[in-house]
Amino acid sequence: MRSCRTTRLTSPRLGGRQPCERVASSKCMGALPKAARGLAAKTPRRRILARCVGALTFTLACYAVMTALVLWAELRQAPTLPDLMVSALPYVPWIDRVNYLAWLVAVVPILAAFFALEPERWARCVVALGLLCLARGVCIALTGFGPPNPLNAGPGLEGTDFLSAYLSLLSPAGLFFGNASHVYLSKDMFFSGHTSTSFLVLLYVWHRPPLRWAALGAHLAMVAAVALAHRHYAIDIVAAYAFAFALFAMREWQPRAPGPRAAVARRAGPIGPIPEPSSGRSGA
Repeated sequence: MRSCRTTRLTSPRLGGRQPCERVASSKCMGALPKAARGLAAKTPRRRILARCVGALTFTLACYAVMTALVLWAELRQAPTLPDLMVSALPYVPWIDRVNYLAWLVAVVPILAAFFALEPERWARCVVALGLLCLARGVCIALTGFGPPNPLNAGPGLEGTDFLSAYLSLLSPAGLFFGNASHVYLSKDMFFSGHTSTSFLVLLYVWHRPPLRWAALGAHLAMVAAVALAHRHYAIDIVAAYAFAFALFAMREWQPRAPGPRAAVARRAGPIGPIPEPSSGRSGA
C-alpha cells in the first residue's frame, strides 16, 4: 500500500507557527482510486458545460427581452423612410418567406461545430450574441422606423393580443417554421439582426480557417437575403457591422501597453520649447 504524505506549510505572517495549508504529495494522488481520478478529470469538463448552459440561458433571456421591446415598438406609428437600397433592389417574395429559416440553416451549424472545437470560446460568443440582442432591443425601443416596403408589411398586432404574439415569436416553431415574424413584425427593426449575428460569429471563428470560410459564406448570404427581402433599410445593415464589431472589440481585445517611444515621452515630460537660462543680469 502506497504511503500518502502531506507537507505542512507555515505562514511567515503568523510567525511560522500556525499551519496555513496541507499539500498532498504526488504519491498520494497516485494512491487515489481510478474512480476518484476520473471524477477529478471530469470536473473541468463539467465546469465548461455549466458555463455553456449558463451562456445559452443568458442569450435566450436577452432574446426574450428584445422580443418584448420589438412588440412594444409595434404599438406606435412610424413613417416609411426613403432608402436607396430598397428602391434599387427587387423584392423577392420567396426569400422573404424563408428569411428566418435561412439564418437557422446557415449560422447554427457553424455554431455547433464551434462548440465542439472550443466550448469555452463558444460560450463567450453566445454571451456576446445575447448582449447584441439587448443592444438591438434598446435601439428599436428608442426610435421607431416604419416598414421599408409597406406593400409587403404584415398587419402587426392588429386584432391580436400582445401575449399571444409574444409567445408565438418565442416559439422556434412559430419563428422559423411558421409565419409569426411576417404577421406580427411590420416595422423596421434597427439594426439588422441577420447581419450583426452572422458577422459576430464570423469574428469569433476567424482564427479557424475552415469555419472562417463557412461563416463568411453564411454572412454574405444573410446580407443578400436581408437586402432582397426588403426587411431592412440600408442603414440597418451598415449599423449592424458597427455594433457587432464594437461589441467584439470590447469583449475580446485587450488594451495595448504603451510602446517604448510613448514610455520615453511620458518620462521626459510634456513636449514644448526649452526656456532659456536666466543670466541674472538686467538689461541696459
